[in-house]
Amino acid sequence: MYRRWLIVFATTLLLSSMVGQINHYLAPLGVYISVGGLLVAFAALRLSLRNGLIATVLIALAVDAVEPVPQVGRHLLFGPHLLLFTTAHVLIFHLRARFPREEALFGLGTALVANLGIFLGLSFIYVELGAHRASAETSMRLLSDLGWSQLFILVTASWFLSLQQRALELARIDLAE
Repeated sequence: MYRRWLIVFATTLLLSSMVGQINHYLAPLGVYISVGGLLVAFAALRLSLRNGLIATVLIALAVDAVEPVPQVGRHLLFGPHLLLFTTAHVLIFHLRARFPREEALFGLGTALVANLGIFLGLSFIYVELGAHRASAETSMRLLSDLGWSQLFILVTASWFLSLQQRALELARIDLAE
């Protein structure tokens, strides 16, 4: 059904916009929050592969539209979020049958692990491929941003996963189908 991916995309876009505003206000403090794992987790855990990938690809394109394009050597690398989000989605989707995917605690753990992988992938693309050598200051900044991002996901994941579940229930969509 077409509404599944649309509702998940809309709620995910809402979170992405909220995090963008939070990052705007945290910028003077030198803090950046990345929630890529949380953006992918619900679609990968609860939707079919087709519906989940549609939602994931759309949110990845929305995030790529507002993020700077990394330069690798003399070339621009378009779509790093698209690459990493879809990779995380497919990996989570194929592993989800082995775990209790409906449980909120497992959704939280999945979001944290996926965010770690996406953050490390983006750090590699933006820092390691773009610069000759990363300084210790850059490494500490990335570690700090990862810590704040994981803390933010730890605090907000249960709310956000419940929001997505409730939005689907309000649209009379049963995920058991």
